[in-house]
Order: sequence, then structure tokens, then C-alpha cells
Amino acid sequence: MTPLRIDFVSDVVCPWCAIGLASLEQALQRLQGEVQAEIHFRPFELNPQMAPEGEDIAEHLQRKYGMSTEQLGANQEAIRQRGAALGFTFDMDRRSRTWNTFDAHRLLHWAGIEGKQAALKHALLRAYFTDGRNVSDHAVLADVAAGVGLPVERAHAILAGDDYAAETRAEEEFFQRHGINAVPAIIIEQRHLISGGQPVEVFERALREIAQAKASANAG
Repeated sequence: MTPLRIDFVSDVVCPWCAIGLASLEQALQRLQGEVQAEIHFRPFELNPQMAPEGEDIAEHLQRKYGMSTEQLGANQEAIRQRGAALGFTFDMDRRSRTWNTFDAHRLLHWAGIEGKQAALKHALLRAYFTDGRNVSDHAVLADVAAGVGLPVERAHAILAGDDYAAETRAEEEFFQRHGINAVPAIIIEQRHLISGGQPVEVFERALREIAQAKASANAG
């Protein structure tokens, strides 16, 4: 098998990031025996200036993207259908607000150290998009962390202080300096960029080509 490093730059309130992750993982399932992926989840804040109380999601999207009510409804339905086809549930009725996610990214950084980053990433995406939970609320974040086996007392301590804040900011700034201004951004082997919530087949083809090129280069 060919090992591949994958940096998945994303936010936990980004629907296309949930879609992109599901597509990527299904592509990797198809490539079992060919590719061994090491996925690192990297921080990106869609709304870094968001106030603590969050914002109504419909008002936020209509203002940010200039959508009409009809366009917003069509967009949300397209997202719901894409998610359903990949086995991910978007409950648009429960997801009524959007939030700042810096503290969620701090917990994800910690989870990476603890070997539970992927589990926490999935849990946070479900908490927001499926269950409609406030992923900026410290009690919610600690509960989600505990749900994937992370020590809840340590989660509360991290959230109450500024642990991993500098590291998270540094990672955000690194990817911004390197031209990442929209997510999901999937970077393979720190060289090849795949942008957006692409279909499974797109990820499968790209990963296979990159893996084959790497294997050939190593053999040579």
C-alpha cells in the first residue's frame, strides 16, 4: 500500500466540509489495499468575527451570499440530498443558528494529540448539522468530547483557558498564507489540492493517480 498524507482544512459549521469528508472517506474505502491515508484535520473559521450569541442561519447566509429566500431553500435542499446520498443527515429544521468555532478547533487540536481527532471531527459535524447543537457552547463541546472517549474534566479545563489557542491560530494563518480561503480544502502529500465537496469518484481518481505516481517515484 502507498501511504498518503491528507490535510483536511475545514470548519465544523461548513456543510460542504461534511459532504467532502464523507466523499473522501468513501473514496478511501474503495482504495483499500492500495492507499493508506493519514488524515490531519486543520482549522478554518468561516465566521471568525461571529459574536458569542451566534446568528440566525438563514439571515446570515442571505446576507453573506446575497441569496433570496427561494435560492436559500434550494441550496439547503441540495445540501440535504447530497448528504443523504452519502449517509450523512442534515436536519435543516434543527440547525437554526450558526456559531463561532474557534473553541471547537482548539478541542480538535487536543484530540489530535490524544489520537481521537477523526472521532471528534465526526461527532462535532453530527452535533451541529444533525442534532442542531451549539458548537460554541463549552458544555456542549465538553459533552461531545466525552462522547468520543476524551476526558471531560480536561476538556472543560482546556475550554476555560487558552490551551492550544496559539497553535490553532498559527495553523489557520499558515493555510491562509498559502492561499486557502475557502473550504473544504483537501491537500494530498502537501502538494496536491482538491477543493470543495467533490463526488466520491473525483477523490478516488485523484488519490489513485497521486498514489501511483508516488509509488513509481519511490520505485525509481
